[in-house]
Amino acid sequence: MDLEIKEVILVGLFAALTAVGAFIRIPIPYVPFTLQILFVLFAGSLLGSRLGLLSQVVYILTGLVGVPIFVHGGGPSYVFQPTFGYLVGFALGAYVIGKIIDNIQEKKFIHFLIANLAGLTVVYILGVSYLYFNFNFIIGKSFSLMKAVQIGFLVPVPGDLFLAIVAALISKKVLAQVRNILLIENKN
Repeated sequence: MDLEIKEVILVGLFAALTAVGAFIRIPIPYVPFTLQILFVLFAGSLLGSRLGLLSQVVYILTGLVGVPIFVHGGGPSYVFQPTFGYLVGFALGAYVIGKIIDNIQEKKFIHFLIANLAGLTVVYILGVSYLYFNFNFIIGKSFSLMKAVQIGFLVPVPGDLFLAIVAALISKKVLAQVRNILLIENKN
């Protein structure tokens, strides 16, 4: 994959912003509410599918090599954390958001909102599924699917829906400037 220096800088910037978002959080049991998802939404909307995905992969790999940038630290054993599925969802969610935005010619607020909601859906499907799997098969604690949906989706989703609206409003206003910097409008 050939990346220009501008692309490398923006990928690194969004990986760093996602890391910062992990430390801006409201602690709730099991799945804390953080601002990570805001930067995932921006990564997909502003960088496009390829670079949005790459920014989140860089974030995940940086944490897995031991840099303590996840909510509960870092290192390879983080794959055993109940919330690791959300991190994988960040990467795929950014890709989905970027793919939707990349395929729309005249981008309006509603397009960004729909893309953000699609990305959130991916994040929550992977996050809740892994939460359920982790508690039942890794931690060995009996955990119903309904309980996983309740604490992994119903509790945090109102805040994330608000962030999806905010990200859609801002992305619509700044997308042209970011794309002009990158000159990637037709590259993705």
